[in-house]
Amino acid sequence: MKRIIQVMLRVVTAFDVPLLAILGLFCALGLIVMHSAVGNTDWRFAEQARNFSIAFFALWVMALIPPRLLMKAAPPIYILGVVLLLGVEFFGQTSKGATRWLDLGIARIQPSEMLKISVPLMLAWYFQRNESTVRVRDFLVAGVILLVPFALIVRQPDLGTALLVFGAGFFVIYFGGLSFKLLIPIAVAGIVGLGTLVYYEDHLCEPDVDWVVLHDYQKHRVCTLLNPSSDPLGKGFHTIQSMIAVGSGGMYGKGYMQGTQTHLDFIPERTTDFIFAVYAEEFGFYGGMMMLILYGLLILRGLSISMRAPTQFGRLLAGALSMMFFMYVFVNVGMVTGILPVVGVPLPFMSYGGTALLTMGVACGILMSISRNRGKLA
Repeated sequence: MKRIIQVMLRVVTAFDVPLLAILGLFCALGLIVMHSAVGNTDWRFAEQARNFSIAFFALWVMALIPPRLLMKAAPPIYILGVVLLLGVEFFGQTSKGATRWLDLGIARIQPSEMLKISVPLMLAWYFQRNESTVRVRDFLVAGVILLVPFALIVRQPDLGTALLVFGAGFFVIYFGGLSFKLLIPIAVAGIVGLGTLVYYEDHLCEPDVDWVVLHDYQKHRVCTLLNPSSDPLGKGFHTIQSMIAVGSGGMYGKGYMQGTQTHLDFIPERTTDFIFAVYAEEFGFYGGMMMLILYGLLILRGLSISMRAPTQFGRLLAGALSMMFFMYVFVNVGMVTGILPVVGVPLPFMSYGGTALLTMGVACGILMSISRNRGKLA
């Protein structure tokens, strides 16, 4: 009996209660919106409920693993992820023009997903190892650790996942001591480049103009963002219809399961990348703001865990994972509302999909592990 009580206490104390409460609200909200988005395909709603169960189990397992074990496992997990990406490069399976999957015989996996966790894990390990003597050379090594998987994912091509991996790794490097002054030239170059693109849009978006660094379909996405009406029934259809859905929701929304853009099948990919359009149409501006506030609470809780972590490893990892959630939300809502190009990034805990939910469950489990062990130095 005593043993059973000890096991139950260990299970309960593994959870960070504020974070668990926020995730519980997201689970309920995600299933409610999914029920409306799937229409008559009830099997997708049932599968999403199953995906939430698997993600919760992964969260619980990761919450029980102490940070010191995560730190020891960081290098082999990172190396495994890079090896799998190389496997995709040489032996990957192609679907819809992208080579992102690897058939292991017993399962078909997308290795790039695990890099969202293993890259910040590896970088946090590296900075913890060099905590007392961080030099310019260390930032260069960290840049190589980040750029290797980033380049392999870009080649698949999967720009959305590559940006998330790069963002998660970059925040570790920034929190690790990278000077803000070094980012000013990059920000200036980005602003100048964006201004040039907008000013010379008509010329740069001509079919015969090669952007060199981007694939044709990526170029078309950027040009469609600048002028969706240039191809309203083709590449601009996603953006136009999602913007119509968001705008038609008004301040208060049309009501649950009353969204016409959704239920007349005008919103493409309404259960995955564009589920925010479904939500905004039915719950309106105020509903959208409440969702963003809930995401804000999730991110703030993660940053709070980061600030109270006893080690450099825990602080950097928790901070990077928290900002990864910010990037997910910013990119997804941005592309649905027409301020960013469509890059295929899901909305956390809302979009349909088992792999993304599993990744986010693992990330939240790591946050809970760091919170649970905040009074321990090792």
